[in-house]
Amino acid sequence: MPGLARREQPLTVHHLNQLLLVCSLVLLVAVAAVRISSRSGLPSLLVYLGIGIAMGQDGVGNVHFNNAELTQVIGYAALVVILAEGGLGTKWKEIKPALPAATSLALVGIAVSVGVTASAAHYLIGLEWRQALIIGAVVSSTDAAAVFSVLRKVPLPARVTGILEAESGFNDAPVVILVVAFSTAGPVEHWYVLLGEITLELAIGAAIGLAVGWLGSWGLRHVALPASGLYPIAVMAIAVTAYAAGALAHGSGFLAVYLAAMMLGNAKLPHWPATRGFAEGLGWIAQIGMFVLLGVLVTPHEMGDDIVPALVIGLVLTMVARPLSVVISLLPFRIPWQEQTLLSWAGLRGAVPIILATIPMVSGIAESRRIFNIVFVLVVAYTLIQGPTLPWLARKLRLGESEGAADLGIESAPLERLRGHLLSVAIPKGSRMHGVEVAELRMPSGAAVTLVVRDGTSFVPLPTTVLRRGDELLVVATDPVRDAAERRLRAVGQGGKLAGWLGLAGNGTGPHSRHSGQ
Repeated sequence: MPGLARREQPLTVHHLNQLLLVCSLVLLVAVAAVRISSRSGLPSLLVYLGIGIAMGQDGVGNVHFNNAELTQVIGYAALVVILAEGGLGTKWKEIKPALPAATSLALVGIAVSVGVTASAAHYLIGLEWRQALIIGAVVSSTDAAAVFSVLRKVPLPARVTGILEAESGFNDAPVVILVVAFSTAGPVEHWYVLLGEITLELAIGAAIGLAVGWLGSWGLRHVALPASGLYPIAVMAIAVTAYAAGALAHGSGFLAVYLAAMMLGNAKLPHWPATRGFAEGLGWIAQIGMFVLLGVLVTPHEMGDDIVPALVIGLVLTMVARPLSVVISLLPFRIPWQEQTLLSWAGLRGAVPIILATIPMVSGIAESRRIFNIVFVLVVAYTLIQGPTLPWLARKLRLGESEGAADLGIESAPLERLRGHLLSVAIPKGSRMHGVEVAELRMPSGAAVTLVVRDGTSFVPLPTTVLRRGDELLVVATDPVRDAAERRLRAVGQGGKLAGWLGLAGNGTGPHSRHSGQ
C-alpha cells in the first residue's frame, strides 16, 4: 500500500525541517494567543484547543490524527512537567495549614463526586454503569494546569489557594487508578480493593517523592555546579526522576513528582529565579502541546449527539456533585460557607479529564469514543463558564485579597570556597524598602550591602545611602547568616523602617509574612 510505505519511511532532514517549521509556527501562534486570551478573559486552554481543531480533519489543516495511545503518552509526559512546575511554585507556608482539608477533598471528595456524577450519567443519560463510572471518575479530577494558571491571576485567601493547589496536585493519582480499574476488561473490583490499591499507591508515591525531593535539594545546596544554567536542568531532572521512580515502583508517579518539586521549590536553591523561569517556560510548552494535540484528536462533526448529554452531566457535576463533595469532605474543618462556595465553583477542569478519557479508548471499552466526546464538550463548555466568572464570584463573596507590599526578588549564588553567598536583591515598585537608608537595614553581623545598581550605574553605598524603587543590591553574606540576612531584607521590604516594631524583624512571623522565603 502506498500510504503504508509512506508511513514506514524513516524521518529525513527534509521531514525534520517541515516538522520544525510547523511546530515553531504553532508555538508562536499560541504565544500570541495568550496575549489575546488575557485581554478578552477567554481561558487560554480553549484557544489552544481551537488551534488544534483548526489543524485537524474538520479544520483548514486537514490533519487526520486518531492515535489515542500516542495522545495518552504525550499527555502523561506533559502532565508530569505541569505538576513539576506547579509544585516548584507552591509555597509550603501557604499549603501546610491546608494539607488535611486538601487531602480529604482529594480522596473523600473524589468518591462523592464519582458516585453522584456516575448516577446522573446512568439514570439521566442512559449509559451503562461501566461507562457511567468511567465518566464520573474522569471528570471528577480538577486540572492542575487550569488551577495553577487561574489562581496566580486571582488574589485569594491563603487557605483557599492552598487547598485548591494541593487538591489539584493530589487528586490526579486516585482518579487515574479509578479510570484504569473501570476501563479494565472483566468485572470491576470491589470498592474496598480499589481503596486499598489507592492507599498503597499514594503511600509509595509520597514516600518516593519526599525522598527524591530531599536528596535532590540537599545535593544542589551542597554542590556548586560550574554554570548557573545547569541548576534549572538539574531541578527538572530530579522532579522527573521522582515521577519515573514512583511509577516503576507501582506507586503514584504524579503524587511523587508534585511532592518532590514542592520540596525543591521550598529549599532556597541557588539561582532560583532562573530555575522558576525555566520551569514556567517548560510548563507553557507542555500545556500548548497537550491542548493542541487534543484538539487535533477531536472530530467535531461527530459530537452533535453528545452535546446535550455533556451539558446535563456537567450541570450535575458543577451544581450538585462538586458542592456536595466539598461540604462532606470539609465537615471536620469548620471552613466558612463563603470559602466552601468558592471551592465548589473553583473545581476547574482542563486537559487532565480529556487525557484520562483516552484510557478507555486505548483499552477498547465499548462507546469509548462517545465518552471522549462527552468529556471534551463538558470541559470546553464549563471552562467557558467557570474560569471567567471565578474572579467575579471571589469579589462577591468578599474573598479577594488586596495586594500588599511587593515581595523582593532575591537570587542566591554560592561561594563555596569562601563559605558565603551573593544575594542579588531587586527592589520592586511596591516595596517599603524605598526610602530606607543602608544603615537602617540593620543586617546581621557577617552580611553587608556591597554594591547598588541604580539607573544603569553601579556604586558602593555609604551607610547613609537612601535606597529607591528599582534599585538592585548586591549583598554578601557568610554561610551561617545567609538565611537571617534574607529574612531581614524581606522584613524591611514588607515593613520598611518600622519592621521591628511591626513584628517583622526578620523572624518571618509578623503579620505580613505570608510569602515564603522564595
